[in-house]
Amino acid sequence: MIAPFAPANAAATPIWLVESQSWPTIRARLPKEAAAFADAMGFEPKPGRHLILPGTGGAIVGVLFGQDAGPGADRFAAGKLATLLPKGTWRFETSPGEVEALEFAALGWALSAYRFTRYKTVSGEQPRLALSKGLDRARLERMAQAICMARDLINTPTNDMGPDALEAAALALAKDHGAKTKTIRGDALLKQNFPLIHAVGRAAAQAPRLVDIAWGKPSHPKVTLVGKGVCFDTGGLDIKPSSAMLLMKKDMAGAATAMALAQMIMSAKLPVRLRVLLPMVENSISGDAFRPGDVYPSRKGHSVEIGNTDAEGRLVLADALALGDEESPDLMFVFATLTGAARVALGPDLPPFYTMDDALAGDVASHGTRVQDPVWRLPLWEPYDRLLDGKISTLCNVSSGPFAGSITAALFLRRFIEKAKAWAHFDIYGWNPSTKPARPEGGDAQTARLLYDLIEARFART
Repeated sequence: MIAPFAPANAAATPIWLVESQSWPTIRARLPKEAAAFADAMGFEPKPGRHLILPGTGGAIVGVLFGQDAGPGADRFAAGKLATLLPKGTWRFETSPGEVEALEFAALGWALSAYRFTRYKTVSGEQPRLALSKGLDRARLERMAQAICMARDLINTPTNDMGPDALEAAALALAKDHGAKTKTIRGDALLKQNFPLIHAVGRAAAQAPRLVDIAWGKPSHPKVTLVGKGVCFDTGGLDIKPSSAMLLMKKDMAGAATAMALAQMIMSAKLPVRLRVLLPMVENSISGDAFRPGDVYPSRKGHSVEIGNTDAEGRLVLADALALGDEESPDLMFVFATLTGAARVALGPDLPPFYTMDDALAGDVASHGTRVQDPVWRLPLWEPYDRLLDGKISTLCNVSSGPFAGSITAALFLRRFIEKAKAWAHFDIYGWNPSTKPARPEGGDAQTARLLYDLIEARFART
């Protein structure tokens, strides 16, 4: 867990966030020696440029950082200073009233400071940030800690983060917040009518399971989160090439994202009735592996033919979605590293989402823009739904053609949702291929911050 924020009363060296318009004013306020040094170095407030300003006796009097305030600017850009500045305590400064810029800088700092240290010690003391006046420390820490918890889960390889360990992490999270839990494991899945979860995970050494977490007052609005917890995906009998398996430890990023969002909600004590459903499996190969051409029942009552065993995530989600849908939640969100087609369409940084509710779609998009957690709506294109019709079953788990794979996967999930008042599915990547401010290379909980912002806005005053 990260601890990037210094005590509130800590003495700190200022970091001035500078734009072209504000630079003359800020320069005039600098000590004469610092201003002269900035001039000598040819400092210009270009986005992303920083300059450490020396004081007398070798001390550092402050830091200048060029901030871009234009459309499309990376508002987390200043967060990269958490990885560039020497140890010490720092504080962001900007023009009066620009609290939002300070919030992004502070959260960017916290998220940039993340290190995955389970297997490798990182030497050296990291710099810390003293928060500027007017910032909500508890909210910033809540988001940073939840995101970094999810990153730890995703970054951990499957030999240490199989279904047993992922379940333990989910139960520990629930215990921390006084939530109720239930786990259905192994053959009990068949007895309690979760045949698709069982079919996908039965070949693995660790039994498949469904973790069910409930928190909050029953009288509050019902918010249900469903996260894909495939701890490793070989592809099953339709085996992946080795190059496609290298990042399959992240195939449980949907479950980790649901857990991160749940942690934010419970830590904030938002007035919602929260339910978190996490199907956890490994898609492995053994004599008991499910096969192409098999037909299985589902909790919803649909019979499902297996057109490809590498389309397993939608199968485990189907049974979990059917369970969550039974109590008619006010909001239901689904998170899954579901398709490579989503990456082909939109790349790793921009997850597509699907919903039948235009008002919800507008809220998701606006909150994503507001907190810089971007998403893009793709259509549940009705004519493609028939591509999932089975010849000897109700439906097939893959379409009959090679196109629109992310859309047809979303349409498959829709078949298992009937009673939810509003729902959305997020086809996330769950991984940063390269390091950017606030987004170090490795696992990440895409969409968690935007949905926390949305849920907080909708229900905080309920």
